[in-house]
Amino acid sequence: MNVDDCIIVGAGPAGLTAAIYLARYHLSIRMFDCGTSRASWIPTSHNHAGFPDGINGNELLERMRDQAARYGALREPRRVTDLRRDGDQFIVRCDDEDFRARTVLLATGVVNNRPEGMDDQFHAEALGRGLLRYCPVCDGYEVTDKRVAVIGTADHGTAEAQFIRTYTADLTLVSPHGDHDLSAQCSQALDEAGIARVAGPCSGYAIENGRIAFDTGTGRMAFDSIYPALGSLVRSGLAVSCGAEVSEQDCVLVDDHLETSVPGLFAAGDVVIGLDQISHAMGQAGVAATTIRNHLARERPLRR
Repeated sequence: MNVDDCIIVGAGPAGLTAAIYLARYHLSIRMFDCGTSRASWIPTSHNHAGFPDGINGNELLERMRDQAARYGALREPRRVTDLRRDGDQFIVRCDDEDFRARTVLLATGVVNNRPEGMDDQFHAEALGRGLLRYCPVCDGYEVTDKRVAVIGTADHGTAEAQFIRTYTADLTLVSPHGDHDLSAQCSQALDEAGIARVAGPCSGYAIENGRIAFDTGTGRMAFDSIYPALGSLVRSGLAVSCGAEVSEQDCVLVDDHLETSVPGLFAAGDVVIGLDQISHAMGQAGVAATTIRNHLARERPLRR
């Protein structure tokens, strides 16, 4: 069986950046792409350096795919179903087919939890129109002085609402299920910030008069944008199956050079820390790819 120098799992900004680096190091690599990068959700990113007019997430991914392919990076549209260590190599399984590699880079990211009762078609349209947003770090500026709701409660919902309060005073925290679950500390913080609170549940999402509207426990409300603060699923299962350590939040634990507790297994991007920033994921991927190159060079000389 052919043995690749590195197999990359995931083809978002982190995986594609690593592919570009590794291919330019003249290494044999293979990249598996299940097609679910969150970057594809971005209608326009305005804080990615070098694009002063912004760039669509799918366009950015396509540019990166073309760049990686130019240097010979092989991208396969397949989902990895298992990962295990076999001696000094890794076995990466896609359904019923196995691939071997000397090193593996996990760039599997996270999946945001969506509001319940929001179908795929509406979700896509609301995202595209900026009515539904997931990353206040990326696009909080775009809701400056707009009417905004955060769907969430408890510590996580309170923290997100406080962050968005930086951009607008017209802000409401809506519980996704019935009454809010707020500590005295959260209630005090929301009161001091002037953030309104409304009970749930939330349902009946629709676009009405250019706004996103939905039913709450106290009646129907409409906003310029809503931010779900419902947590996310960290896709670290492959790391766990290979024996790598993860945090209490299921993020993959890595050292300063992005290597996991399993030698030769690396991780980069939101699966390491869910900052939701393209630039951060790309920076980590550059560090990881260079470390992988040096790791392989210690095993055998890399010469032309």
